Amino acid sequence: MILYYSPGACSLSDHIALIEAGMKFDLAKVDLKTHKVDDGRSYLDINPKGYVPALQFDDGDVLTENIAILSYVADKYRALMAPGQFGRYRLLEMLSFISSEIHKSFGPLFNPATTEKDKAKAFDAIRKRFDFTAARTVGPYLFGEHATVADAYLFVMLLWAAKNGIDLPKPLKSLAEHMRARPTVDIALKQEGLG
Repeated sequence: MILYYSPGACSLSDHIALIEAGMKFDLAKVDLKTHKVDDGRSYLDINPKGYVPALQFDDGDVLTENIAILSYVADKYRALMAPGQFGRYRLLEMLSFISSEIHKSFGPLFNPATTEKDKAKAFDAIRKRFDFTAARTVGPYLFGEHATVADAYLFVMLLWAAKNGIDLPKPLKSLAEHMRARPTVDIALKQEGLG
């Protein structure tokens, strides 16, 4: 498999999850401005959407979007699934919330044309969503004692929050510290030139 990524982008969550699962994969760095892979190929030939992540399988098939890739990894490596009878659905619920509510709320902060007023609205929205998430965190990780693929995705959002000076509720500060202490996270960060 090949994971197409951009350093520090949301694809970092997939990178962490693949390492956690012990899956064999190669990395291909993508320049999101030029849509070029580090070997010179056009990334748009792999993922016409133009953004990361994309996971290309040995047969050439490509899976995109964090929810899909992270769900695939959790299905293959059940230790990264949420516990309980509805674990798979609780995981999908959290992945969807992170994707649609938290991840998307950061958009204005990455756009240089965003006004200060709109940035303030984005900060407020992000803080509210982090408060909501913190209130539902049941252990050192989202679902208790064991990290899931959702923790990997949330961890990237917490890195973005730190980069933007957003204060985190105590449970999410703790979760970030637990994730940062994981050897797999350290490996992924170093492989992306961030650690």
